[in-house]
Amino acid sequence: MASPAPTDAAGGLPVTYERHGRIGVITVDHPPVNAVSQGVRGGLVAALDEGLADLAAEALLLVCAGRTFMAGADIREFGKAPAPPTLPEVVAWLDAAGKPVTAAIHGTALGGGLEIALACHFRVALPGARLGLPEVKLGLLPGAGGTQRLPRLVGPEKALDMILSGDPVGAEEALAIGLVDAVEDADTPLEAGLRAAERLLDRRRLAGRDVLVPVSARSGRITGTDPALFARRRAELAAKTPHLFSPHRIVDAVEAAVTLPFADGTARERALFLECMASPQRAGLIHAFFAEREVAKVPGLPTEAPLRTIGRTAVVGAGTMGTGIAMCFANAGLPVLLQDSSTDALARATATIRRNYETTARKGRLTMEQVEGRMALIRPTPSLDDVAGADLVVEAAFESMDVKRAVFRSLDAICKPGAILATNTSTLDIDAIAQATTRPDDVLGLHFFSPAQVMRLLEVVRGAGTSDTVLATAMALARKIGKVGVAVGNCHGFVGNRILHQRGCEAMALVGEGASPQQVDRVLTEFGFPLGHFAMTDLAGLDVGWRIRQERRKAGDPEAEAPDWLDVLAERGRHGQKTGAGVYRYEAGSRVPLPDPEVDSVIAEDRRRRGITPRIVADEDVRERCLYVMVNEAAKILDEGVAARPVDIDAIWLHGYGFPSWRGGLLFWAGQEGLRRIAAAVERHARRTGSPRWQPSPRLLRWAEAGSIPG
Repeated sequence: MASPAPTDAAGGLPVTYERHGRIGVITVDHPPVNAVSQGVRGGLVAALDEGLADLAAEALLLVCAGRTFMAGADIREFGKAPAPPTLPEVVAWLDAAGKPVTAAIHGTALGGGLEIALACHFRVALPGARLGLPEVKLGLLPGAGGTQRLPRLVGPEKALDMILSGDPVGAEEALAIGLVDAVEDADTPLEAGLRAAERLLDRRRLAGRDVLVPVSARSGRITGTDPALFARRRAELAAKTPHLFSPHRIVDAVEAAVTLPFADGTARERALFLECMASPQRAGLIHAFFAEREVAKVPGLPTEAPLRTIGRTAVVGAGTMGTGIAMCFANAGLPVLLQDSSTDALARATATIRRNYETTARKGRLTMEQVEGRMALIRPTPSLDDVAGADLVVEAAFESMDVKRAVFRSLDAICKPGAILATNTSTLDIDAIAQATTRPDDVLGLHFFSPAQVMRLLEVVRGAGTSDTVLATAMALARKIGKVGVAVGNCHGFVGNRILHQRGCEAMALVGEGASPQQVDRVLTEFGFPLGHFAMTDLAGLDVGWRIRQERRKAGDPEAEAPDWLDVLAERGRHGQKTGAGVYRYEAGSRVPLPDPEVDSVIAEDRRRRGITPRIVADEDVRERCLYVMVNEAAKILDEGVAARPVDIDAIWLHGYGFPSWRGGLLFWAGQEGLRRIAAAVERHARRTGSPRWQPSPRLLRWAEAGSIPG
């Protein structure tokens, strides 16, 4: 299987071999993340052949240069037929090596990178290393022996946990579960690996025989596995993720590791891997994967735009959103002032933050030392003057234009020059808020989603005066605090809520005509949303939408809706989950939505008032009207330049609104659904209703004519 040593794109060798005493060292140097490209795969085979032929090398060591071990597949090869040698071939070559091979892991060992490490005889990790098999997030399963070797090291139950979640484990946990054999504190992976390899040779000399067995030949952790484990996991998946294809195949593959000889298990894994490759879900998940990366690059924003330093942050308003935003900054290691004129609100916020962190610690995701460290970064204060020295201030006050403009007038007076002033409004005009200051170039929207410390989306809203520097700094900050930042323009509701508003109008119209809230929600969850429209409304709070509608009516907005049955519920104090009743009712301590006869009566009265005789509404009608109106509105948003690209809208709905990732995003799905079909339906509903929301977008009609959505 020997092959000429391949070169990387720069003409250098991505993999080299040299001997250190009695240890032959194979080094992968393929910046930036040592992705397992064709050049690396071929280089590994060539270097392994060289090491096996080196009579002076008693053992081999695999290390990586740079900041990480092999961090997975080369994304440039996604969607292409793999060039030889394939990853399974490389892994098999390592597994059959006639000399003990140690992998020294630093940074991340993910996907194919971890599968290579699993094929080595011994694994040593540096503190801080993270190891995982994230293929499920791309609609795949590990296809180079990962589902067969991992159970042999950590047991089938833990292997299922890791592969089904796709989440990595840290070095210490990896040691505890048997994934690595040692954690070595050293300055470099080479130093750690050489020490570990030398110890192995000493052990072999003392034992007088080979003490290492290939992972493929180990069976201690899989022998005696209860078959009920796999039945239980299948039942869990059927209940939690019935739409997804690859998780069910993962259970099949790990079961094969337990029930079949290794060679047969790897053959079964490969067949299941190819089934996943052929699934349409893979295309959607890969689009979602690239979308998250693409939106970080803002069209028209100079790449050399200077960034401002964000060292100190402040949040004005200690309500639900302000509390969550403060946690976002503390989680990223940024000191944050949490300001509110109400000391009671500050006390509640502080208690909530501590409770959230301690809950996370009880789940093993934080240490108590980390809890205290994050709490120390958050300083509550009742004085607005205290925020004067902050580099970034996020206003999270009541959703009222008058209130927000008053806050910004005060911030303008006290904040230092160059401070970025951001509003967390979900709908209001950024420019009107900026006009309350003398520095509109420093003002923008940072629209966090609730709960802010959990939800990954951050709409970065550029006002008419927002400078390139401020926008670029906000986008960089989004990455620093672990958010998917998407730059959008200024309009009512921006991108996500503007589309959501149109879906909500259609959902309300369907209920008015005769559908029930439960039917609308069921159709949407069957499509793949984690929550239906009305259950999501209960989660956000009916009072939130009611206040927004009241604000629009107060401002004389001609597009503001007339009062409806949702307003009646909100005015009765039915604000959703937080009050135990909204569109649905909730038992104490439960988030399960239950139908409520009181709501049925309110809806029936609303129909009578409007002179509507209810009809039977088909599920397909619900699906078409709720989803197609979203596509039409998304196209209008692109027509207006509020969003720059279809991928921006996809990312917003994937990360902020629960659009099923395996469908790729709203507009990616629209292309799969059929643009001509959607456009024809939009035109039909426009004729039927005369409603502006169904007025076809010119862009949608162009897409339908072309049969595709340009990138």
